[in-house]
Amino acid sequence: MNRIVTFGEVLMRLSPLGNKKMKQTNLLEYYFGGTEINVSISLANFGNKVKHISCISDDFIGNTCIGYLRQYNVDTRDIYRTNRALGMYFLEVGAVMRPSTIVYNRSNSAFSGVTPDMVDWDKALAKGNWFHWTGITPGLSRGAYETLKEGLKAAKAKGITVSSDPTYRSGLWKYGVDAKDAIQDLMQYVTIFIGGVNEINEILGTEYGYDNEDFIAASKAIIEKYPNVEKVFDKIRVSINASWQKIKGRMWNGNEFKETEFIEITHIVDRIGTGDAFAAGIIYGLLNFDDYKAMEFATAACALKHTFPGDINYATVEDVEHLLSGNSGGRVNR
Repeated sequence: MNRIVTFGEVLMRLSPLGNKKMKQTNLLEYYFGGTEINVSISLANFGNKVKHISCISDDFIGNTCIGYLRQYNVDTRDIYRTNRALGMYFLEVGAVMRPSTIVYNRSNSAFSGVTPDMVDWDKALAKGNWFHWTGITPGLSRGAYETLKEGLKAAKAKGITVSSDPTYRSGLWKYGVDAKDAIQDLMQYVTIFIGGVNEINEILGTEYGYDNEDFIAASKAIIEKYPNVEKVFDKIRVSINASWQKIKGRMWNGNEFKETEFIEITHIVDRIGTGDAFAAGIIYGLLNFDDYKAMEFATAACALKHTFPGDINYATVEDVEHLLSGNSGGRVNR
């Protein structure tokens, strides 16, 4: 069985029910999320053995969070507790031409206090064969950046495959480290790059366009700069409005370019976490299929996430395969 390790912040999401704005209600529902745990739970739902490493609040909110992760069979033994509060964000879910809006409250969160001495990476990565991180984590604090780097060094020493979605948010990085310099530093440990032209342009300082020829050129450039990168996978989104979008995948695996057909999502339930569903699909796919089937699987997994409220993709392998086989009509399974 695959043993996959993720590292990153756990957030609580608070949101009005349905598509209401905050001023329309005094009732909020909560979910736990965060890009790396979205990936971990999705992979656990696909049947993988998954461990998440983090730092959360030592209170009843943190206890509830631990129970939530265990409910989905995520190993929580390397989650550390602190007296800081759990990070959170508020979401107003948009509809049709009205976009969703997010406000974060995480600047002094439990995870932002993580330090390298908290994590025994040799133990945490024992028997692991895959490690996943995103560009959000090192932007939260110097401790998060340094702890992640120690984990990546340990993963490299153990020969563990490392995947990264290197997207970073400019609103973070308030602790004196330049985002571009940090991501460039961490890129030396990446095997599988889950990102597109935007991310490559930010890392390399280039200006590639968005057509397939530029994507291939950008992929070759990132591999030339970082020979440890073996494959590049990108998710393309075409937005008709907030409720109706199309997605497809494309890749450059060092030898050939391929892309999937578009999957159209005409009635989006929740867009949050869809990129994480794609990343989880790539990881699962590469552990079980060839590159193209992995990309097809990831694209279908991403599409299905749009149908679930909350940050998490609850789809199983059977659900994804069902969609891939052409069953997109939503008929009742009996």
